[in-house]
Amino acid sequence: MTAHIAPPPDLRTLDATLAFHAEQQPDRTAICCEGAQLSYGELRGESTASAAALLASGAGKGTRIAYLGKESVRFYELLFACAMTGVVLVPVNWRLAPEEVAYILRDSVAELLFVEEEFLPTVRQLRSQLTDVRELVLLDCAGTDGTAFPEWQLAGAGEAVPAQSHTDDPLAQMYTSGTTGFPKGVVLAHRSFFAVRGLLAAQGLDWIDWRPDDKSLIGISGSHIGGLWWATQGFNAGVTNIAVRSFGAKDVLELIRTSGITTAFMVPAMLLMLLSEPGASSADFVTLRKTIYGGSPISETLLQRCMEVMKCDLAQIYGLTETGNTAVCLPPADHVLGSPRLRAAGRPYPGIELKIIDADGLPLPPGEVGEVCLKTPARMLEYWNLPEATGKTLVDGWIHTGDAGYRDESGYLFIQDRIKEMIIRAGENIYPAEVENAISAHSEVLDVAVIGVPDDRWGEAVHAFVVRHPDASVAPHQLRAFLGDRLAAFKIPTKYEFIDEVPRNPSGKILRRVLRDRFWAEHDRAVN
Repeated sequence: MTAHIAPPPDLRTLDATLAFHAEQQPDRTAICCEGAQLSYGELRGESTASAAALLASGAGKGTRIAYLGKESVRFYELLFACAMTGVVLVPVNWRLAPEEVAYILRDSVAELLFVEEEFLPTVRQLRSQLTDVRELVLLDCAGTDGTAFPEWQLAGAGEAVPAQSHTDDPLAQMYTSGTTGFPKGVVLAHRSFFAVRGLLAAQGLDWIDWRPDDKSLIGISGSHIGGLWWATQGFNAGVTNIAVRSFGAKDVLELIRTSGITTAFMVPAMLLMLLSEPGASSADFVTLRKTIYGGSPISETLLQRCMEVMKCDLAQIYGLTETGNTAVCLPPADHVLGSPRLRAAGRPYPGIELKIIDADGLPLPPGEVGEVCLKTPARMLEYWNLPEATGKTLVDGWIHTGDAGYRDESGYLFIQDRIKEMIIRAGENIYPAEVENAISAHSEVLDVAVIGVPDDRWGEAVHAFVVRHPDASVAPHQLRAFLGDRLAAFKIPTKYEFIDEVPRNPSGKILRRVLRDRFWAEHDRAVN
């Protein structure tokens, strides 16, 4: 194997970094995914062939192509092919319902659709609606529905691939999770996947770092910004990336043990699943040196369990699809048991600005809760075909996150909740995440979600959905007593509903709308 050489900081496009690693370490494994693998040299060769095929099929700079499938080597071939040609990749979450898939394909005006055999029934069901899709490429099968991938790729033989792209060229169009309303297509440029790396390197910080012998776990789908961003960080660093088709706790634990995973990025729900797997212990994580987590709030109880069992460096990241993923980090040095900073999202990376504003847009002082706004060079270019929505979210370079939070005197950000998910009871503001954090500290609680429901007297009441540990029997009156010293009386739920599983989207965020709908169905609006 050729010795690992770190890429120079002036490489700021995916195609440029792939070319660098293909030249410097062509034989190093770049990507493995359940039996398939490519070295950096092979990945560049396959991606170049796919880039030529894209051009031969009539795709060009700005053309949207969509991918409907689970994690695979092919997905990353197409990502780099898009980077080489200026084509924009639209990853479609395979967990979506058919009509949700149809909306994304129509909204993005995707001209080519790459689909795995498992999801062909969905495409067949939708085919009449997909008037912009002019070619269907079958990733892992052959058939009459479309062109088999090898045949499609071969059609580009001899097509010249142009010079490398520019850092501000759009690369990916990521659709927001759509927990309320229709999802928006967030257009991200190459720079969104390089900015944080550059800011950390300029300051010599190792909050998120890479070593030559790293093996990185890609456990989050590339249809989610966290998954795509994490994968690109590993590729840019030139390490070996090991992807799972879809996350399963038992399989991932085995993969960490047998493949020698050294670094990973997971959402809290995944960490909970790993630590809840029967027999899971510190021995399972012995090769793991650093775990990055984020995507949704983490309870103090789960974080403490991670620190005690995983025994590796932990770093929390906070950001949105619109910020190009991470903009704030709680570095390993702040992960100290008992520290009040464990409740923080972290502090902005050097070069990223943070402000908290009130309802009139005026900055608030430390300690006061308002909307979190971030200015980052990784920010989105726009919402696809939504200039008005873009103008509301991206204002003078600032991303208005819609999250409620405050910063302390040291500049650390503390997230309270989504502004729209705030519960107002008798004029008092209640943030579900705070209540969930308190309930999850109970030893018999495995998971919890809190919503506001209509209350004729107080406007809204606090309603908790609780998942108990197997064989646990904690009752509502016991939870109320437990919370008595932990929450103000008006924040304590008035009702507890025990369920088997909290509904979440692929990034781990609670689907509160799913829980709320039956309570607000007869109301004109979902506030009272």
